[in-house]
Amino acid sequence: MAGTLPHAVFVETDADGEGGCAAYAAELPGCSSFAPTDEEAARAISTRVVEFMRWLREKGEAAPALLGDNWYEVERAPAREGGRVRAAFSLDELAPSGEEWATWLRWMELAREELADAIDATNGGGEPALERIATQDDALADDLGAAPAAHPDNLVDRLYAARDRLTAALVTAGRDGELVRRAIRLAIADDLHAAEQLRGADR
Repeated sequence: MAGTLPHAVFVETDADGEGGCAAYAAELPGCSSFAPTDEEAARAISTRVVEFMRWLREKGEAAPALLGDNWYEVERAPAREGGRVRAAFSLDELAPSGEEWATWLRWMELAREELADAIDATNGGGEPALERIATQDDALADDLGAAPAAHPDNLVDRLYAARDRLTAALVTAGRDGELVRRAIRLAIADDLHAAEQLRGADR
């Protein structure tokens, strides 16, 4: 019966460095809602799940079968803790299965394509958001032990270079690498969020 099967939500406080919060659907890496408060972010996640599943289907991906719509918070963490700039949750420590790994890497590529389309549609606007994502991709790649790399001067070029570096770091780390699930979750979530911001539909 709809609404009875529980699904876990993780809440990240101060996700944007300005007091805003994010909520993440544990079963769908990258499915997230961003809002000024933790309550708003958590409350919006059930709607975001429906939209995320629709997005996957539109991109030719098989949307996972999730029964019920009872999403509830099971864990929260501040974005900035112990030198880390974005939150990690207990689930992030679990290695994905081989099938999940391949699927989530595809989702990450699709999310970057979504952001690229938004950049094209807005003639390269949204520089602060793009700068944050490029910086974060490099930080995630650093966390995974990637070698240092030069930064292109052009922001859009830097955005793609940082993502290439992160993707290479994920492939090198493999699905058993430490916190690879966290890196994929954040890469997808922030790309989709930035795409919506650029299109004027901030969530």
